[in-house]
Amino acid sequence: MPVMIYTEQTPNPESLKYVTNRMLYRGMADFQERKVGEEWSPLAKALFELDYVKGVYIANNFITITKFPKTEWIDIMLKLKAFIKEYLESGAPIIKEGYTEYVQAKRQEEDEAEGYSDKDQGTVRQIKEILNTYVKPAVEMDGGNIIFKGFDEGVVTLEMQGACSGCPSSTMTLKAGIEGMMKRMIPEVKEVKAVDQI
Repeated sequence: MPVMIYTEQTPNPESLKYVTNRMLYRGMADFQERKVGEEWSPLAKALFELDYVKGVYIANNFITITKFPKTEWIDIMLKLKAFIKEYLESGAPIIKEGYTEYVQAKRQEEDEAEGYSDKDQGTVRQIKEILNTYVKPAVEMDGGNIIFKGFDEGVVTLEMQGACSGCPSSTMTLKAGIEGMMKRMIPEVKEVKAVDQI
């Protein structure tokens, strides 16, 4: 079956979503750091060799590419589409075996390092449930992801990934959307911030 690809705009002007007719990776793989991308994803490694690629996010049947601001989409959009199509048609691996376990181990380490009190553990569980149920499906449609990073004295810290990372409207999403919802549903939540706002 030939690889079909179409592009979708995201709220982030520096990110573009390339949607394919193939399952690329069951889950989410965010490579904002070149080193991690080169270690775990042959596709991300190949994309990072293009000097205008700043970040790669792979989930289900799409890839969100974040470019450096100095390059215009009009100059690279079709080149990237052809590059991705050729890569996928070659049958080369997309994500290396063991990546899911690597991410789970990293999250486990972070969870253990969090050391929440019994009282806060219940709140953290509720926060994660709201993120998974309401927030993640919505931001994934825009080519991004949001990950829980911490909860301290009423402040929820989140990490923006894919198209959400560096997006001008992410502050609006955080404050008007996520923060408002969490304050209504979890009285212990007083504020929601992104990692880069700390």
